[in-house]
Amino acid sequence: MQTAEPKTAFTTYEKAIIGMLAFIQFTVILDFMVLSPLGAQLLAELNITTAQFGWVVSAYAFSAGTAGLLTAGFADRYDRKKLLLFFYSGFVIGTLLCGIAPDYHFLLVARIITGLFGGVIGSIGFAIVTDLFAWQVRGRVMGVIQTAFAASQVLGIPLGLYLANNLGWHAPFLLIVGVSVLVGIAIVIYMKPVNAHLKLKSDRNPFQHLLHTVSRPSYLRGFASTTLLATGGFMMMPFGSAFAIFNLGISQDELPLIYMVTGISAIIIGPLAGKLSDKIGKFPLFLYASLWGMLVTIVYCNLGITPLWQIMVINVLLFAGISARMVSSGTLVSAVPDPQDRGAYMGINSSVQQISGGIASLVAGMIVVQSASGRLERYDWLGYIVAATMLVTIVMMYSINQYVTRKQAAEAAQGASLAGGPVMPTR
Repeated sequence: MQTAEPKTAFTTYEKAIIGMLAFIQFTVILDFMVLSPLGAQLLAELNITTAQFGWVVSAYAFSAGTAGLLTAGFADRYDRKKLLLFFYSGFVIGTLLCGIAPDYHFLLVARIITGLFGGVIGSIGFAIVTDLFAWQVRGRVMGVIQTAFAASQVLGIPLGLYLANNLGWHAPFLLIVGVSVLVGIAIVIYMKPVNAHLKLKSDRNPFQHLLHTVSRPSYLRGFASTTLLATGGFMMMPFGSAFAIFNLGISQDELPLIYMVTGISAIIIGPLAGKLSDKIGKFPLFLYASLWGMLVTIVYCNLGITPLWQIMVINVLLFAGISARMVSSGTLVSAVPDPQDRGAYMGINSSVQQISGGIASLVAGMIVVQSASGRLERYDWLGYIVAATMLVTIVMMYSINQYVTRKQAAEAAQGASLAGGPVMPTR
């Protein structure tokens, strides 16, 4: 018998699902990222210290990480659409509370609530992608959804800052609420139930399911790789603006232009990276992107005063490597769990990412020091550390790729056996 050719064209429904999941990611990422540029306003209007503002930022990450662990045991026991709507509703409520917060303590509690719900949404979305889209096209889907990060830079942050400057710091959160409500309504009306995993019965209770997921060696490899992937990004990101201004000589007015150019390029590169990962393979793309990223990271972190156009070019080159790594690694990791463990695995993976990212930011703060002139010292150390983590993740992703390859070969052989005979190649 002949095998069917893998489907590469998306249906109208599949395109709509990809679009909705991308918009969800956009709102969640924007909600997390918009707080940092609002720092100057919040410090002044709420009369808080930098340490208190740091707690507002980190409260989201740590509550999100906690939520991922607490909900992982239940993640595969419900229709993923219902689960997505439940947590997205909580995220909208938390963001609304941020939009009406009258003081620091109210805002801190609101950020904790937002993190508890918002931190789980990404893992549910990736579980849905893995459930609905075949391995052969999953890179393209991941590439589109990952552009939400870039879109938040290009569209969300500039618009959020404009609203904050003209209407007050509450306005960006209220904008996110408005967009999120529209996306939520679209999900209610248009998305079909995502419940095929419920047919794979399990007699484990939620605690046993969580323990089973965190104890499997093959899953632990994925969690460990996610830890290092998050470490690299979160080490450099918190000090990126200060490094550009005080070390590279960029003015405050030029900074948004760098974000915009970098974001636009990432929007273009993300889908291209997804297509390329489906064509040449997920691990080969990750390997090339990591080697490229190591080189550009070390160069960037050792720069001195640099012309604006050169900084923009280097940023585009750097984010090209980052985007390709995110797409290829996300696709590879999505193939690790069995269908009945997918929700729990993605939840724990998201939790690991949030917590390790928060820890990485704290460690970076201990390494980097600011001189009396404002210049950041030892920022180059971060570049070397990030490059070293990239090197280690190549080895770890190679191991994951080998596991996924063997797993898919075994599944194909089992499918051929159940079909009643060997699978013959298509002519």
